[in-house]
Amino acid sequence: MTPKRIVILFGGKSGEHEVSLNSARSVLNAIDRSQYDIQTIGISKEGQWFWGIHPVDWLNDSSRCGTQVTLVHDPSNPRFIALDGTTLENEGKFDLIFPVLHGPYGEDGTIQGLFEMANIPYAGSGVLGSALGMDKDRMKAVFTEANLPQAAYITLLRSEFRADPENIIKNIEIKIGYPCFVKPANLGSSVGISKARNQAELRAALDFAAQYDRKIVVEENITGREIELSVLGNDSAAASVPGEILPSNEFYDYEAKYLDTGSRLVIPAVLDPKVVAQLQDMAVRAFHAVEASGLSRVDFFVTSDNRILINEINTMPGFTQISMYPKLWDASGIPYPELISRLITLGFERYQDCSANKSSR
Repeated sequence: MTPKRIVILFGGKSGEHEVSLNSARSVLNAIDRSQYDIQTIGISKEGQWFWGIHPVDWLNDSSRCGTQVTLVHDPSNPRFIALDGTTLENEGKFDLIFPVLHGPYGEDGTIQGLFEMANIPYAGSGVLGSALGMDKDRMKAVFTEANLPQAAYITLLRSEFRADPENIIKNIEIKIGYPCFVKPANLGSSVGISKARNQAELRAALDFAAQYDRKIVVEENITGREIELSVLGNDSAAASVPGEILPSNEFYDYEAKYLDTGSRLVIPAVLDPKVVAQLQDMAVRAFHAVEASGLSRVDFFVTSDNRILINEINTMPGFTQISMYPKLWDASGIPYPELISRLITLGFERYQDCSANKSSR
């Protein structure tokens, strides 16, 4: 069989640009080259697309390299062309895009909408699943509708905070209290997140989160174990064994995830079998609640009395060597290269399913 031509797309304009480079490097190192013909495209922090760039190139040197390209938005023949007129390999054609993109403009449904309009098969969740998984406020609303228990939270706008910070802080103190977590609604990898223990820290945390998003979520602090599960599939999804995070910092922030090797991942987590079964059921329910596809990592808190609270879902979790998502599937019997192949297959399956829809009467 002729190998499928897969575009690994990485980088992007979000604050998780460097995380994406590390994830893409791991995917490129592990993908089965006997099954797939690989092409790489990097999106710069300014939004330009470069053909042939490798993530290591940008990790070592932020200067542009590669051939700048653009997508020909033709649903009957989607392809890339070089802006300088250079002839691209295979005339810029491909079979599927694997977007290894985290955060806004990559994990939030925007680029998925571009793929849909151009009739492009791609790995991962669609527009709705990506958008709901990215926006913590809307995600939590969907979890409430699905009867998935979670911590108390409130959502506020950056404009509201800047217009009346004293009243906003007072409202948080009454409804949530201290300590609490302050998060940008539309960002991942713990970027922009702070723990506030008093009014001064809360004010600073709100200022910090407001740098990253117009919408801010403030959550009740939960004392419990941090448990994560990986989900794989489309309409029929399955959950991995659970893993536990023992962060080196006070909470599992950006440094603990990607820079500080002092954090520990315990896989599988030591839990009562009944709790494991509940977690797996809730993870799949959360996956379907937001209409995710392909992959997701679902994060929970488990309290000392085995009460389970869902924290969030990530529709494009990290793929670095220390990331939980591939490690959990490896412990569940699916090694990393096979996992990548399954995600590509699921992407083709979802494309074929959507292609069966009638577009006119």
